[in-house]
Parts: sequence; C-alpha cells; structure tokens
Amino acid sequence: MMRSWILPMLFVLCGLMVATGVFLGGSSGEGAAILLMFVLLAAVNSSLIFPRSIGAQEAQRRSAADGRPVIFWRPGCTYCLRLRTRLGRSARRAHWVDIWRDPAGAAVVREACDGNETVPTVFVGGRPHINPDVEWVRGQISSQ
Repeated sequence: MMRSWILPMLFVLCGLMVATGVFLGGSSGEGAAILLMFVLLAAVNSSLIFPRSIGAQEAQRRSAADGRPVIFWRPGCTYCLRLRTRLGRSARRAHWVDIWRDPAGAAVVREACDGNETVPTVFVGGRPHINPDVEWVRGQISSQ
C-alpha cells in the first residue's frame, strides 16, 4: 500500500524544499505557487483521482456478472492517467484494479503481458487488451 504513495510523497517533499528556499528568498507568492504546483502533481499521481480499486478476483467476478471491463493500473503510470482522464465520468463504470495493492492483479497482468507488468491492461470478456485506444475502451464501457 505504501508503494503507491511513494511518488506523491516525493512530489510533496520536493515542493516543500523548493518552496522553502523561495520563501526564505523573500518571495512568498512565488513560493506558494510552486508549492501548489507540486501538491497538484502529487494529487494527479496518487490513487485519489482513480475510482476505488478492488481486488482482481472481485473485479473478474463482477465483470462476469455485468459485462463491464476490468482495468488494471498502477499509480504514477502516465498511460493509466491518460486513460482515466480521457474516460471522464464513464471511468467509474469500469472495474479498476491497482496492481501495486493487489498481488493477484499483478499476477494476472504478468500472465497477459509475457511476464511484464504493462498497464493499463483492460480485460473485456476475459480477453486482455494491453494499452488499448481510449475510444475503444469508452465504447466497451458505454455498451454495457
């Protein structure tokens, strides 16, 4: 669980260090802007903007029942972030699995990706699609 928060914590710590230097230099407005920028970077790279993750087994069970895609992702992945932001509100209709929080999810992805943890990996109807086109994923979500 801590692994997914390492990058956001690093952003906040770096922001505090840089902003402190700017504050000590006498520019409080610039220091506040820099700190805000680093906090926003931390939020974007955290688990906060993604729908609540569930375990791989639970996601696969739910997907079998409702036909919705299962999206395997990890914090800090720019491709996952791009997929999440471009899906917009419809992202909540998919089942999301954070492979850093769920070892079974990481194993599923490694099996589908020849031993690599390549994300985002989207499962639709039990078939894996590695880093698929956003429009295709949106179509899979909206068809359910």
